[in-house]
Amino acid sequence: MHATGNTAPFRIRPASSADADDIAAVHTTSWRETYGSMVDDDVATSRWFDLGRRTEMWRANFADGTYTPHVAVDERGIVGFGAARPAPEPDAVRPEELTMLYVLARAHGTGAGQALLDAALADRPAYLWVAADNPRARAFYRRNGFEHDGVESTFGPVGVTHRLVR
Repeated sequence: MHATGNTAPFRIRPASSADADDIAAVHTTSWRETYGSMVDDDVATSRWFDLGRRTEMWRANFADGTYTPHVAVDERGIVGFGAARPAPEPDAVRPEELTMLYVLARAHGTGAGQALLDAALADRPAYLWVAADNPRARAFYRRNGFEHDGVESTFGPVGVTHRLVR
């Protein structure tokens, strides 16, 4: 799959363990770009924004098969990743959960996020959690048929999150 937009074309492919360090770098950077303004400096310097922690997490994810992510790659490297999994709760609202979908700000508007969502879920029913104070992501998911079902939670430094379902 290729797309053009603000950056050169990208392609979507399944990630491998060789991508763990690069995915960790994208994870850390995209978290800082997305949530950095939502948290205070003490939290921003915590484990949520720590590249070493993310690298260890992604190496472990690949070692134990926790996720099977897809990555969006352009001429400069990985610009985003997405992963879904079977719902961990037996009584979950949908059979699958979109656990992660992150794209670097430099690739926003290129179609990379849409291509990653399509690779992770296609049009299957699923649920996800999104920061209540993330209008860009909420609009993206709404365009893809996800709606807030009224359930809220909290997650780390982002505070209130909403469950979206389709």
